[in-house]
Amino acid sequence: MSSTAARLLVRALEAEGVKYVFGIPGEENIHFVDALNDSSIRYVLVRHEQGAAFMAEMYGRLTGKAGVASATLGPGAINLQLGVADATTNSTPVVAISAQVGLDRIYKESHQIVDLVSLFRPITKWAELVPTAAAVPEMLRKAFKIAQTERPGAVYLAIPEDVEKAPVSDDARPLPVNVVRPVDPSAAQIARAADLLATARRPIVLAGHGAARAGARDALVRFSEHLGIPVATTFNGKGVFPDDHRHALGAFGFMRHDHVNFAFDEADVLISVGYELQEFDPVKINPDRSKKIVHIHQFPAEVDEHYPVAVGVQGDLSRSLHALGEAVHRRFTLSPTVEKVRTLIREEFTRGQGEDGFPLTPRRVVADIRQAMERDDIVLADTGAVKMWMSRMYPTYEPNTMLVSNGLSSMGFAVPGAIAAKLAFPSRRVLAATGDGAFLMNSQELETAVRERIPITVLIWEDGAYGLIDWKMGLELGRSSSIAFGNPDFVRYAESFGARGHRVRAAEELLPTLREALAYEGVSVITVPVDYSANLALTETLSHVLES
Repeated sequence: MSSTAARLLVRALEAEGVKYVFGIPGEENIHFVDALNDSSIRYVLVRHEQGAAFMAEMYGRLTGKAGVASATLGPGAINLQLGVADATTNSTPVVAISAQVGLDRIYKESHQIVDLVSLFRPITKWAELVPTAAAVPEMLRKAFKIAQTERPGAVYLAIPEDVEKAPVSDDARPLPVNVVRPVDPSAAQIARAADLLATARRPIVLAGHGAARAGARDALVRFSEHLGIPVATTFNGKGVFPDDHRHALGAFGFMRHDHVNFAFDEADVLISVGYELQEFDPVKINPDRSKKIVHIHQFPAEVDEHYPVAVGVQGDLSRSLHALGEAVHRRFTLSPTVEKVRTLIREEFTRGQGEDGFPLTPRRVVADIRQAMERDDIVLADTGAVKMWMSRMYPTYEPNTMLVSNGLSSMGFAVPGAIAAKLAFPSRRVLAATGDGAFLMNSQELETAVRERIPITVLIWEDGAYGLIDWKMGLELGRSSSIAFGNPDFVRYAESFGARGHRVRAAEELLPTLREALAYEGVSVITVPVDYSANLALTETLSHVLES
């Protein structure tokens, strides 16, 4: 009996292929953290458990393998919850592990005792307490299997302090890893979907986050080209269909009737591929419930009155698209609306490239980011007005290269998420685009990036307010309140962590500053003043486009 549950847990994590654990140690899980030191797993010490959960989430989203976040009991575990809930609502695999008080006192009122399993159950696919050291192999294997199986999400394990350091027999071993494989689609359902398309006038494809998870990009392009059907994506699905393809309609999910809506307005059949309802309310694309919907995913659709599924095709997305494409014996002609939508998007982007006012317009910031980034570089757009402008306008060409939170829409994920993105793809450049409000929610993780030598660039869109709330108040109330705040000197703030700080003082400075920062093998923070008067101007412009 020379080993402990903590060491068995680490061996089981190694068997799952875990490379990183993000977390903060506590008195109650020191044996686990110590065991990690003797393993192949890199323990990334963070500055707040919320940051650890966001790192685990982004690592899981980019790799498809559950990211692992670790915390102590009580307040440490509770701090994990926002990132854990974000992962579940964004269909991302995460395994969260925390300490818990010992079994010798868990049944009574005691120091730092909170029923953590009950707290985590509503925001995870599975949450449980590990009751004995012998249960570690089975429970950890179950945790990863549940987290990574469609629809993926977060799971949580609480490990009591006395269980963590309890001895285990020398022959205790991790369980073999088995992977749930997607199934082939039903031939009968493919035939039903093909019959529906045979009589369609204006079909349209909506590709969501699930299509990106499933690696269905190439199959989606082939399907679109073979049948002549245009494709829009959700914000979370950006890049699963390249925006420079002539069938691309851009991203859907803006709070008002946007350019891409015109194509949905005339569509009679909606082929949704990997779309999940938490990405946006389907009433925006099917307000009168008249569209016939073919739902293609690895699990059945959620029930919604504005998403009445005519045919559900459940199975591997690429194989489903191929089978449906082969079963439809006609080719559609792109309507003039498709080119109209593409022209409107192109004109708005081109207009942004030429806007040289200061503070910068959001359009100019988006255009310069796109010019500075390579096709497969990764940008994370934090929640707020930044997300709206980046999701609408940022041309994206590969899946998971423009990341947002659109399930829970949590603020503050971009900086810690960028750290995980760089660990997942060290050869790609990573940019966190964030508002000043979201940045200060987890800015302490700059120290983590500097200490761990993880080169990322942070671009702060600075306006001294919660810009999206200001926008919404202006639209609905005609005035705003309680949205303005002060900021530190972000350049000196970044430098105090050991990062490089840059301040943009003219429109023409942004692009060269971005290029310099992205080329630097360290941590850079750029602050750029942004004029958000463009927010209300955009919604006013869109209303005129709709009327015309």
